[in-house]
Amino acid sequence: MTPLLELDDIHVHLGGRKRWFQPDIPPVKAVGGVTLTVAAGEILGLVGESGCGKTTLGRTVLGLQRETRGSIRLRGKTVSGARPRDARKLRRAIQYVHQDPGAALDPWWSIGHSLEEGLVITGHGERSRRREIIEQALAAVGLDPTAQRRYPHEFSGGQLRRIGLARILMLDPDIVILDEPTSGLDMSVQATVLNLLLEIRARRDLTYLFISHDLSVVRRLCDRVAVMYLGRIVELAPAASLFERALHPYAQALLAAAPRLEPGESRTIAIRGEPPSAARLPAGCLFAGRCPYAEPACRTEEQVLQAVAPGHEVACRRWREIAAGAPPTAAAA
Repeated sequence: MTPLLELDDIHVHLGGRKRWFQPDIPPVKAVGGVTLTVAAGEILGLVGESGCGKTTLGRTVLGLQRETRGSIRLRGKTVSGARPRDARKLRRAIQYVHQDPGAALDPWWSIGHSLEEGLVITGHGERSRRREIIEQALAAVGLDPTAQRRYPHEFSGGQLRRIGLARILMLDPDIVILDEPTSGLDMSVQATVLNLLLEIRARRDLTYLFISHDLSVVRRLCDRVAVMYLGRIVELAPAASLFERALHPYAQALLAAAPRLEPGESRTIAIRGEPPSAARLPAGCLFAGRCPYAEPACRTEEQVLQAVAPGHEVACRRWREIAAGAPPTAAAA
């Protein structure tokens, strides 16, 4: 079966320029060779520290950011390199829910006006049916039709998340990119939003690319999880497998650092230092300088994803030893 979305060796470089009589300013390598497939109806989680390239990758899939190298296919059709007009048509099946939906709404416009604008720009629905489409979208996210007459400042954070979802549901997408959809919400509102996402997915047969740093939410919602570090995927696995037995040292440290309510001994893995600059990446494994298991070869050999179990891939040359319980290297201990 052809995947709904395919990313093949996606690179995204930001900024950088050549200068006369001065050293050139190198570009920031925000995404460095991501290859992924997303099946129809799947929820794929994308996790990692702030600045690891998650949002840049999402924006590239949507077309807001142009890839430097690589290709993107949607339903088997290549959308990379297409003329802007053609790319917009092909990418209508992909919609994006912003991390801060309130910032995406004009404070001087009523909610009904803002929602209608999306229909006008994309040419969805006849003018006589737009009001009906808006009411149906609001009802789908549990909001009353009277919300159309109100303004963004009159809504809570959870309600604004619902309005953001209504805005993209009107456009009948196949893939929805959710960028930190529960950030800034208290636990009860988070649960309501997550349940709503699952209900809408079931009703509309949607596929989600779920960008988050909240691992408890990812564990609950996602079918598979891709762990990113400095623009590269270091581990990709079914959610149950990853949370049960992560194999990459960075993925282990990320999971160990997540807050847990269960009593018992801490599993925290010490990570030394800071990530290298994305404009001047070192040779070899990008995590080697901070990894407690690194050995000399890790600093010279680039690591690529390799299959370690059905559906489970990891980019680490020492994964077998780590899985067997090998201690940290003497230099890192």
